[in-house]
Amino acid sequence: DVRARVVAGTRASLVVGVVATLVGGGVGVVLGVVAGLGGRVVDGVVGRLTEVAFALPLLLVALVVIAVTGPGPVPAMLAVGFATAPGYARIVRGLVLRARRSQVVETAVLMGRSPAVITVRHVLPAALWPVVAVGTLGVGQAIVWASALSYLGVGTPPPAPEWGAMLADGRTYLQTAPWMSTFPGLAIVVLATAVTVLGRAIRRTGAIR
Repeated sequence: DVRARVVAGTRASLVVGVVATLVGGGVGVVLGVVAGLGGRVVDGVVGRLTEVAFALPLLLVALVVIAVTGPGPVPAMLAVGFATAPGYARIVRGLVLRARRSQVVETAVLMGRSPAVITVRHVLPAALWPVVAVGTLGVGQAIVWASALSYLGVGTPPPAPEWGAMLADGRTYLQTAPWMSTFPGLAIVVLATAVTVLGRAIRRTGAIR
């Protein structure tokens, strides 16, 4: 039953998208904070690494991670997460640098607050909420890329009801039973679009300038 499998696959696709975004956002936050607070040398090293990662196609980076860890749903989440981490790192680095130059941080320094207190109370809060808003947009992207990995046979393996795997299963029957691929494909498009619209609505609240 295609309908039942599409409905059941919603949970799997959402879990993969959310977990992959959390992995990418978490790694990106760490790298961005280290680059923003670590000085010129550390900033340069992290910057070069992110530039190299940006020069490679996201799907290629994910496939490299899959080649190291092996196929499966968990490696697919990690692969998509690590592939999207450089984007979050660049955003967080810029936010951290901007927060360091803010009047609030300068006032805290003049008051003799320790660097750890300034980082926790003033720098991180200025960077984390915008990352949450961007991460909402990233969930839709992660769902699409995770489905692509499953379509290529290195993500969630069949017979699990995952939309990318269902697309791959139905491509053999496109002429005789096109609905086997049509409805999983529509589900990917609708869910990714809905999450992206939600993310843009969050951005319009003023979280990101």
